[in-house]
Amino acid sequence: MCGRFVVANVASELVGMLRVDVVSDELPAPSYNIAPTDRAAIVLDSAKTDPPTRRLESARWGLVPGWAKDPKIGVRAFNARSEEVGSKPMFRKALERRRAIIPATGYYEWKREGERKIPHYIHSADETPLLFAGLYEWWRDPTKPEDDPARWLLSFTIMTRDSIGALGSIHDRMPLFLDAAHADAWLEPGGENTRDVLDAAIDAAPTLAGSLTSVIVGSAVGNVRNNSPALIEPVA
Repeated sequence: MCGRFVVANVASELVGMLRVDVVSDELPAPSYNIAPTDRAAIVLDSAKTDPPTRRLESARWGLVPGWAKDPKIGVRAFNARSEEVGSKPMFRKALERRRAIIPATGYYEWKREGERKIPHYIHSADETPLLFAGLYEWWRDPTKPEDDPARWLLSFTIMTRDSIGALGSIHDRMPLFLDAAHADAWLEPGGENTRDVLDAAIDAAPTLAGSLTSVIVGSAVGNVRNNSPALIEPVA
C-alpha cells in the first residue's frame, strides 16, 4: 500500500520531464507527510482540448467518484489494487478515461518486526522524482450553487501492486511506478487499449522498484501533524 508520501519540490522538474502545458496557480506547498484526504499535485491530460492539454493540478487524496453522494467515500479509496481496478465500479471508469500521474520525492512504508512497526523512507537513489500511476475523478457538490467554483472536487487514488525484491521485505504492496517513457500512454484519455497500458505499467514496475533505496526513519512520521525535512532523515 501507500499511506504517506513526500513531495519536497518536484513541480519545476515535471514541467520538462512530462511536458506539462499548464501549471495550476493553486498547487499545495511542499510536504514531508502527505496523508489521505490531504491535497497533492497530480498530472493529467484534459480531453476537453484537441490535442489534450497536460495539466499539473491540485487534488485531494482519496478518490470520490462522480456518482458518490458524499465525498467521505474517498477516505477508503486512497489506494487502488492494480489487479482489481478493471472490475470494481469505484475505479473502472477512471481506469478507462481518467488516468493520472502522482509525482513524489519518496514515500513511507512500515515494516512489522514482532510487535513493532518500523517506518522506512523509500526514494530513488539519485533523488529523481518518483511517478506513481493513479486515477482521478471530478465530483460535483450538490449543496453548492452552479456559480460557485468550489462546487467541483478533483480527487485521486494511487495504484498499487505486489512488492518485489528489497521492497517486498518491507511490505507486501508497493505503488505502481511509472517511468517518463510510459507517461504519454498512461495519461492518454480513452479506453480502447486500457488493458495493454495497465499491463505494460505492471510489467515495468519491478525494474523501477529495483532502482530505489530505503532508510529507517523516526517514529515522528506516524503523526500527521508532524511535517518537516527531519522526517526523512535516517536514524540509527
